[in-house]
Amino acid sequence: MSVSCIIPAYNEAARIAAVLEQVRAHPLIDEVIVVDDGSSDGTSAVVARVAGVRLISLSQNVGKTAALAQGIAQAQGSFLLLVDADLIGLSAADLTALITPVVQGKADLSISLRRNAPLLWHLIGLDYISGERVMAKTLIAPQLAALTSLPKFGFEVFLNRLSIAAGQRIAVVAWPKVISPMKSAKYGAWAGLRGDIGMIRDMMRAVPPLALLAQILAMRRLRVVA
Repeated sequence: MSVSCIIPAYNEAARIAAVLEQVRAHPLIDEVIVVDDGSSDGTSAVVARVAGVRLISLSQNVGKTAALAQGIAQAQGSFLLLVDADLIGLSAADLTALITPVVQGKADLSISLRRNAPLLWHLIGLDYISGERVMAKTLIAPQLAALTSLPKFGFEVFLNRLSIAAGQRIAVVAWPKVISPMKSAKYGAWAGLRGDIGMIRDMMRAVPPLALLAQILAMRRLRVVA
């Protein structure tokens, strides 16, 4: 069994090095792939300086879903670890906690619950659109063609649908020291708001609102303690 870590990145030159520091030397991670999604801030240059990391550099921005599809297509591991490029406070222990339930067979899918996830997600004990997940590659690899028809931010809800249909056991792993910066902090208030609206719109294009609610309820029923 081997684990491939895939990190989609768009203009994350200021943050990705700290994430790579944790993943590239982790004993449970066999391969690290960064997909630079058409960045203009030197993200590829930062990644290229880190030994042991494979870089896929896209010529233009295609969105998170398509970037992940590129990485998944080239991943060699039997398990996939998906990690966002902008995390702050990520540690090796956090990665171990996320990977272990799946590789040990105690869960089929693990999902992070970051410190600054919305309060509602903490109250229900689930961040159903978290970008940090571990799963068997066989869950998503047969669906690469379908990913090409999804909107830029439709990946997580599409993956939820696959996982629920398969009746997968889901482990929610608390990351109490990890945060993901708000888009407004990265891009400014107006650009951040537009980004959030665009992400919500993409999610609802991939899965209708009532189906999103049904996903949350189904995923809560499928949670296991691992």
